[in-house]
Amino acid sequence: MIATIAAGAALLATLGLATAIRPSQFSTSPATDVLIGDVGQGRNLFLLNCAHCHGDDALGDEGPNLHNLHKSDARIHQVVTAGIKGEMPSFGKKLHDSDIRALTAYLRTLR
Repeated sequence: MIATIAAGAALLATLGLATAIRPSQFSTSPATDVLIGDVGQGRNLFLLNCAHCHGDDALGDEGPNLHNLHKSDARIHQVVTAGIKGEMPSFGKKLHDSDIRALTAYLRTLR
């Protein structure tokens, strides 16, 4: 598994889709098996849908810093889907469950 993650991280770096992602940076949970392709797709989704508020580097701007999240995958899914009244729009009609899983996989790489 580590060899697969390392090879995928090298591919993402080559394609310019990742910056300094090391296998040790990946946080997996039983509910979410992080796949390298999901991380790249998640990064693209983040840049298209989230970066204008959270910053291209996800360190925060109008929205909060998303590095080192201590939220469960289920909570992240809920927030992205439903939004936060008066703070964050809902993306439930724009993003599919698989998109939100990929976005979560990307967020888990942010340290």
